[in-house]
Amino acid sequence: MSIDARSLPSSLVLVGAGKMGGSMLEGWLAVGMKPEGVTVIDPRPSDQMVRFCAERGIALNPAHPSAPDVLVLAIKPQMLDQAAPSLNGLVGPQTLIVSILAGKTMGDLRSRLPGATAIVRAMPNLPASIGRGATGAAASPEVTDAQRRMADALLRSNGIVEWLDSEDLIDAVTALSGSGPAYVFHLVECLAEAGAAAGLPPELAERLARATVTGAGELLFQSDLPPATLRQNVTSPGGTTAAALEVLMAEERGLKALMREAVAAAKRRAGELSG
Repeated sequence: MSIDARSLPSSLVLVGAGKMGGSMLEGWLAVGMKPEGVTVIDPRPSDQMVRFCAERGIALNPAHPSAPDVLVLAIKPQMLDQAAPSLNGLVGPQTLIVSILAGKTMGDLRSRLPGATAIVRAMPNLPASIGRGATGAAASPEVTDAQRRMADALLRSNGIVEWLDSEDLIDAVTALSGSGPAYVFHLVECLAEAGAAAGLPPELAERLARATVTGAGELLFQSDLPPATLRQNVTSPGGTTAAALEVLMAEERGLKALMREAVAAAKRRAGELSG
C-alpha cells in the first residue's frame, strides 16, 4: 500500500500494546513511522513487546511522557476509567486522540479526558496483524485536515479504512467487521465438524475447511465480482452446492437470519459498553 510518510505524526503515544495495539504498532513502523517518536504505555507488557521496544528503540513506560501529536487508546473499554487519570497529562491542545475502544463514544472520552478536543473513533479488526485489516473510522468536527491525514495514514498501515459520516455508525462497524473475523473462524469450526459428521477424519476435515475458507476469501479479495455472483458461479442448478444452499438460504432458519441476529447482538453489546 502507498502511504505518504510525511502524513505520519512525529510523536505518538500508544496506550495498550496487546494483540491489536501491537499489530498497529508494527504497521506504523513498516510504513515509515520513526521508532524514536513512539512511546508505549502498558502496565503489563508481554515479554515479546518488551523485547520489541528494546530492539527498535521505542520508549516503554517512561516516567514522564510528553503530550504527543497523536494519543492512541488501545486498551480494553472496561479499563478506561482506571487509565484515564494517568492519561490526562498526555492530552495537549494539539493532541489528536485515536480511540479503538469498542462502545466508548467521543462523549465518554471527553468526560474522562477533559482536555480532549480532536477525536477519531476507529474500529479495526484482527487481520490488521497481517496488513489485511478493515477499519471503520469517524472524526469529530474539531479534527483538522492534517490530523485526519495522520489518522488515515496510521490506520491504513494495517489495511483498508472506510471513513464514516457519523459516529453513530461505529457500533454497526464493530458488530460487522470488528467482530466479524470470529464469525469466520467459527464458520471453519462448524464446516470442519460437519465434514467429520459426514465421515471424514477430523484432522482432514479441518484442513479442508481451513483451505476452503481461506481460498474463497482470497478469491473474493482478488475479484471485482459481487459475492452473490461468485456464489452463483460455483452453483450448478440441481447440483450438490445448490442442495446445501437450499438449507443455508432458508428464509427463517438460514444463515442470513442467523447473521442478522448475531450482528444485532454485537451492536447491542457495543452500545451497552458506552458510558
